[in-house]
Amino acid sequence: MAALDGKTALVTGASRGIGAAIARQLASDGAEVVMTYAGSAAKAEQVANDINAEGGAASVAHADVSSPDSVSRLLELVDRTLGGGLDILVNNAGVAEHSAIQQGELDEYDRIFRVNVRGTFDVTRHAVQRLRDQGRIITIGSCLALRAVFPTMGVYSASKAALAGFTRGWAQDLGPRGITVTCVQPGSIDTDLNPDTADNEYAQVLRDLPALKRYGKAEEIAQLVAFLASSGSSYLTGQTVTADGGLNA
Repeated sequence: MAALDGKTALVTGASRGIGAAIARQLASDGAEVVMTYAGSAAKAEQVANDINAEGGAASVAHADVSSPDSVSRLLELVDRTLGGGLDILVNNAGVAEHSAIQQGELDEYDRIFRVNVRGTFDVTRHAVQRLRDQGRIITIGSCLALRAVFPTMGVYSASKAALAGFTRGWAQDLGPRGITVTCVQPGSIDTDLNPDTADNEYAQVLRDLPALKRYGKAEEIAQLVAFLASSGSSYLTGQTVTADGGLNA
């Protein structure tokens, strides 16, 4: 019996990178997964098709987490798809933009906080109405919440630090129901947005900074999320788990 047999999961921002790896891992462990995408239907459909071809259960839904109407429609679809019950919420949808305060614009600030912070809040407040007791809320933050490695990181780092604050507060709110709330803070992960390639001007620096002297893999983050979604993490809540290869060691 797989660790998540009979469980249902919603993973936002799952068309590629870490989100796609999480959807694949949760499905491999037995969960029925609804995956959201904002701009790439084809990529999301391909991930879902791969999961279903391998014997898992996955479906896709368009959702712009910065839009309250879109979030409401998403959770209505989750009700229809998963039968009204939810066991696992993974808040992965987010944006990354960087500029120094000298060049900072309110539009950029609003865009980052609208997706990373308000979007996470909005999805979660709807999801907890469906979340079963003993459920799991797992939010994907960033190790940059702890350390601004380069200039221009201020707004993005602040948005990810807010997710750690949500995690602590929501753990208190939901603890009486046995719902655990955790935040995974990855370091540099090899994805199409931040590839471990020679033409990425930051790649060598990002390989050298962590104690492990390498990029992480999306699958490594997905395996950590799967553990946090499982019964093995039932006494772990209100915590951030930083998986950055020792960048903040």
